[in-house]
Amino acid sequence: MSAAEEFDVIVVGGGPGGYPTAIRAAQLGMRALCIDSWVNHDGTPSFGGTCLNAGCIPSKALLESSELYHRAATEFSRHGIGVGKLSLDLAAMQARRAEVSKANAGGVQLLFKANKVTGLFGRGTLLGGGKVGYTSNGGKTQATYSAKHIVIATGSAPVELRKIAPFDGERVVDSWGALEFSAVPKRLGIIGAGVIGVELGSVWSRLGAEVVILEALPGFLPMVDAQISKEALRTLTKQGLDIRLGAKVVGVKATKKNVEVTFERDGKAEKESFDKLIVAVGRRPYTENLGCEVAGVELTERGFVKIDANYRTSAAGIYAVGDVTGGAMLAHKAIEEGVALAEQLAGQKSEVNYRAVPSVIYTAPEIAWVGLSEEQAKQEGHDIKVGTSSFVANGRARAMEQAAGTIKFISDAKTDRILGVHMIGPYVSELLAEAVLALEFGAVTEDIQLTMHAHPSLAETFHEAALAVDGHAIHSANKARKA
Repeated sequence: MSAAEEFDVIVVGGGPGGYPTAIRAAQLGMRALCIDSWVNHDGTPSFGGTCLNAGCIPSKALLESSELYHRAATEFSRHGIGVGKLSLDLAAMQARRAEVSKANAGGVQLLFKANKVTGLFGRGTLLGGGKVGYTSNGGKTQATYSAKHIVIATGSAPVELRKIAPFDGERVVDSWGALEFSAVPKRLGIIGAGVIGVELGSVWSRLGAEVVILEALPGFLPMVDAQISKEALRTLTKQGLDIRLGAKVVGVKATKKNVEVTFERDGKAEKESFDKLIVAVGRRPYTENLGCEVAGVELTERGFVKIDANYRTSAAGIYAVGDVTGGAMLAHKAIEEGVALAEQLAGQKSEVNYRAVPSVIYTAPEIAWVGLSEEQAKQEGHDIKVGTSSFVANGRARAMEQAAGTIKFISDAKTDRILGVHMIGPYVSELLAEAVLALEFGAVTEDIQLTMHAHPSLAETFHEAALAVDGHAIHSANKARKA
C-alpha cells in the first residue's frame, strides 16, 4: 500500500464508535480506512475495542455463566431438577468467555471485508493538514495517509487511582483484569458501586467470593430512579453483595498475600483485607499520543475531545464520536453517533436523540432505564404522574422463578407524554426497547395502555405499569389516589 494513499474517511479507533463509522461511510460510497491499536493479553490484535475484547461482551459471557452456576446451586431444586454435587470449572468458563469475545471481534473483520473497508492494526496519529500517521503494532511498518474527513474514535480507558491504588496486574486490577482471574478470590474488594462494579461483583459473588464494594457516594446508583435504585440495593444486598456507601478509600497496600484497603466512613477510619481488589471508579478518554495538539484538536479540562452538535472538533475536517467525547459512555451510543456522523458526511440530516439513550446493568435481576427519573422530571419542572407494576403479579416471571422486580413509568401529567421508564427485573434489558421506541416516537402513556401485550409474557408488567399511571391496572393493585 502506498504511503500517499488517499481515503475519503479515516477513522482512528476500531471500537463501537469507530468500526460502525467506517462501515456506514463505505456503504454510502466513501473510501474508508479504520486503524486500531488494540492488542489482547495473548498478543493478538483485534478490532472491537474495550466492548468486544474486555468489556461488554466478555463480561456478559461471565455474567451468564455465573448466573447459571448460581441458579443450579440455589434454584434448580425448586424445578425438580437435581444436579448432584455441583462443581465449578473456572478454566472452562474463562475459555468460553474468550471464545465469545474472539467470535464477535472476528466478525468486525468480516464486516470490513463485506463492506470494502480497509482495516489496519496499529497506531494512528493525527499529523494535521488532513493526514494521519500509521505505525503497525511492533513498529515495523510506517506510513502516512490522507483524507478529507478524519474521525477520532479512540474510546476510553479505566481510571487508575495512581496515588492510592495503582494497578499492578496481580492484586490490584482494572475491569479487564477482573475478567481474567484464574481462581475465584476468597475475598474480593471493589472500589466503585457503579455499573462495572456491581456487574463484576455479581459475577464473582455467584461463583463463591465474599464481595465488598466500597462506594464514596452516599447514594446507590444515583442515575437510576430512586425507587428502583432502592429496590436494587436491597436485592443485591440480599444476594450477598456487601455494598458500603459513603466509604471513601484513602489508602491501599498490596503485598504478595493480600491487599489492605483503608477507607473513611461516617467520620471513622476502617480497614479491610482482600485477596484481590478491583478499581472500578469510571473511565477516562483515551487520547494519549494521538496528536491532538499537533492537529489543533481542542480538549476539555477533563481531557475529552471538544465537539459541536455535528461531532466537529476545533480542527477543520476532524470529527470525534463515542467515549472520547464524554457523555454517557455506552457502546450503543457510540455506534449511533458513528452512523449519524457518516451519514452527515454523506450529506444526510441524521442525528442522535440523547433523550432516548437506553442504559442497562446486567445483574440478576437486571436494572434498565431510559429517559428521566421521577427526581429528574421534577427538577425539570414537570407536573408528573407515575405508575408501577411488580413482577410478583406476572405469571411468566413466576413460572421462571424470577418474580422479583418493578417497572415504573414517569409521565407528564398535563400532556400524558412518557418522560422515562425505569425498571428492575428479569430480562428488562429486552423490555427496555419498547420504552426507547416510545420515547423516540414521542408516545403518550395511553399509546402503551391501548397496545395489546402477549400473555403470558414479561412484557405484561410493562403494560400494567403504563395502565397504573392512570389507575387502570388490571392484574396488579393500583396505588390509592387522592380524591
